[in-house]
Amino acid sequence: MRVVCPHCLGVNNVPYKESYTKANCGRCKNSLLENKIIELSGDNFDEVVVNSDLPVVIDFWAPWCGPCRSMAPAFEKSAKSFGLKALYAKVNTEEYPQLSARFGIRGIPTIIIFKDSKEVHRVSGALDELSISKLVKGLL
Repeated sequence: MRVVCPHCLGVNNVPYKESYTKANCGRCKNSLLENKIIELSGDNFDEVVVNSDLPVVIDFWAPWCGPCRSMAPAFEKSAKSFGLKALYAKVNTEEYPQLSARFGIRGIPTIIIFKDSKEVHRVSGALDELSISKLVKGLL
């Protein structure tokens, strides 16, 4: 399966297994098991979504949004429990309004999950860690 490295955005071919003890990026050598949240922009959005065989969980947010800021720690904690199962990313709607418009974001925070380059689920409003993790588990 193709996995985008959360550190350098390099695309890696990783054999599919139920669990992994070690998997490193071929480009930067960092662990692919460490699920760091990727900051997406207009330049790298399509590349990440298209090149990932893992579901891509994207939080559309803004710095001035109170619910977005309160959900951020829960989103980060959820990401840590899905190493090589799902890829987590964020889009700052203030910096990249064209992405908000492209996906019809009407309220933030909004989480959109992409699988096989297609949107498969969307939810608006702040969620806690358990709700985010349950949502992602249901789509694996």
